[in-house]
Amino acid sequence: MAESAAELAENTTLVVDQPASQPSNPNVTHRTPEELVAKAIAPVKREFLSPPPSRTNQNDTDVSDANAKASQSSVVAKEKKSKRQLKRERRQKSALHLCPEVAKTEDVSSCAYGDKCRFSHDIEALKAEKPADLEGKCPFSTGDGPCPYGLACRFYGTHEDGVKGNSTNVLGKNSEINGLNKDVQKLLWKNKMKFPKADAKLKSLGLMGPGNSKFKRQDDGEVDQKSANDSHVTNENGCGDVASNLADKLECSLEVPTEENANGIITTDDIRPLKRVKSITEEKQCSGFSILEKDLENSCPGAKLEITSDGALTETDGSLKTHPREKKLIDFRGKLYLAPLTTVGNLPFRRVCKVLGADITCGEMAMCTNLLQGQASEWALLRRHSSEDLFGVQVCGAYPDTVARTVELIDQECMVDFIDINMGCPIDIVVNRGAGSSLLTKPMRMKSVINAASGTVDKPITVKVRTGYFEGKNRIDSLIEDIGNWGANAVTIHGRSRQQRYSKLADWDYIYQCARKAPESLQVLGNGDIFSYTDWNKRKSDCPELSSCMIARGALIKPWIFTEIKGQRHWDISSGERLDILKDYVRFGLEHWGSDTKGVETTRHFLLEWLSYTCRYIPVGLLDILPQQINWRPPSYYGRDDLETLMASDSAADWIRISEILLGKVPDGFTFAPKHKSNAYDRAENG
Repeated sequence: MAESAAELAENTTLVVDQPASQPSNPNVTHRTPEELVAKAIAPVKREFLSPPPSRTNQNDTDVSDANAKASQSSVVAKEKKSKRQLKRERRQKSALHLCPEVAKTEDVSSCAYGDKCRFSHDIEALKAEKPADLEGKCPFSTGDGPCPYGLACRFYGTHEDGVKGNSTNVLGKNSEINGLNKDVQKLLWKNKMKFPKADAKLKSLGLMGPGNSKFKRQDDGEVDQKSANDSHVTNENGCGDVASNLADKLECSLEVPTEENANGIITTDDIRPLKRVKSITEEKQCSGFSILEKDLENSCPGAKLEITSDGALTETDGSLKTHPREKKLIDFRGKLYLAPLTTVGNLPFRRVCKVLGADITCGEMAMCTNLLQGQASEWALLRRHSSEDLFGVQVCGAYPDTVARTVELIDQECMVDFIDINMGCPIDIVVNRGAGSSLLTKPMRMKSVINAASGTVDKPITVKVRTGYFEGKNRIDSLIEDIGNWGANAVTIHGRSRQQRYSKLADWDYIYQCARKAPESLQVLGNGDIFSYTDWNKRKSDCPELSSCMIARGALIKPWIFTEIKGQRHWDISSGERLDILKDYVRFGLEHWGSDTKGVETTRHFLLEWLSYTCRYIPVGLLDILPQQINWRPPSYYGRDDLETLMASDSAADWIRISEILLGKVPDGFTFAPKHKSNAYDRAENG
């Protein structure tokens, strides 16, 4: 080791063309980068390629792997428990399941349920069984209030001494909205939630028969009581402040400006239709109704209110009604749209993409039936962070009534900029229920769903579709004009059929064909295989009629694609910068899911899900041809395990290889990408 590293570097140049660790074989033909690209193999430079394993060793490895999997499966089979047993274990009080109120305040008397609480109140038992704290600081240490998880926090050692209390104004919760109100959830559980707007629209479209009507009327002309969705805002006299709320929502201005704000929302009219239906019973109960009429006449002289025979409060002045063209529209042109991604497109991941340059974000796909049943896990998919300035939610339903009522419920309880209806999901469990891609085979059902949703709320309604259901039988080109006439403001076309799933490349020529056929009022977005700024530029230049492109798997593999598109360059990102991105994701995940044991495990679970995509990225410096395409299969090249093998070798050629790495001839970051998905999980588990 007395020789200098420079001498090793001089010897390095002699073996760059022919790797020393790979024996020369005259029968082996080295393919050119162009030939590799034609076969969808990433053209990684030869000096980074690992030698293929020997056949005998491979067979032995396969046998050992099979035995290991067999033994592991037997262990799993023995440890598998029934649902009843798991439920029974959840009911049992465990010291690790400390009451949240007790953990936060460190006071046993702070729990309102006392002995009836289903959580443990034994603080000393928790301290004895709790695992050691994790390295790092508590993610809530920078907030104004104390950590909401208190003793249960896995970073409890970093808490300031003596900081206790019951403040809920913590950093993570203040920055998130669209939570499910408990009163609304109870109404959904009891099936007592009323949807006047959706039912009125469904009735006008002839999609709701008399037996399905939510407003059951008696023969004597009486109308039903106040809507159940208003019951949780009533005052002591049993009469909610409906008059004042209605007056605020009926305020209108004589001037109707048309402008576009910074977020790309085009506002063409500030007037909004009535938010809820008012009955004659409410008029008798609320004496403030006459005052409302006078205020409305003073503010809008042309507006008049009439009580119809069915008890609904309507407007007689047609100028107050919102025309579909007067809705708040979103201009998607030139904006970077992060696609709604099931499982991995969670709130922490969207925050990472916002930091890296995404303009529009959308929540994960939520099933309409689950939302209407008040499932908390499904409503969690609608949560929005304060950094998401242009945010939408995606819903999936099979029938117009469920979609319309879901849309009305989201409009009432959540703050969103647009609502996307999924008509392209290829998952079997969704398609078998008549939703997702199944709607592509039922154009009249598509029409009913879009008509009902767009007529229920004044927010923009967008649609996500695929080219068709069966491969080779595209049909969106024949429906694109109708989709715009049915009430959709934008449509995203995924360039694959349902039968293709994610195999083969997206058919962008067909997307261009649909974009050229679309009416001017309908914005068309393309989706599929956007993996670099050159892909983005090509799609936009080939078809100017295309408003924008949705980025999905490209953002999962390399979320800095938004930075590349805005900077118009290939970013040779280093491993340190990628590690910082993962650190940000972990911090965002702990703020979102919690810093207790459950929150840490949830963050770890979704981090591993994301790492199964990031392992497909190949650093820029390793490629002979740029840019990397999304369908390239990365060959094996030197990773962390390979470097450790070389360092354990006594061969001079291997040490020359190490000198290449240590002298910086291998780009920084090459050790990050593992060779396969399971390796990503193993390395994440081992730190």
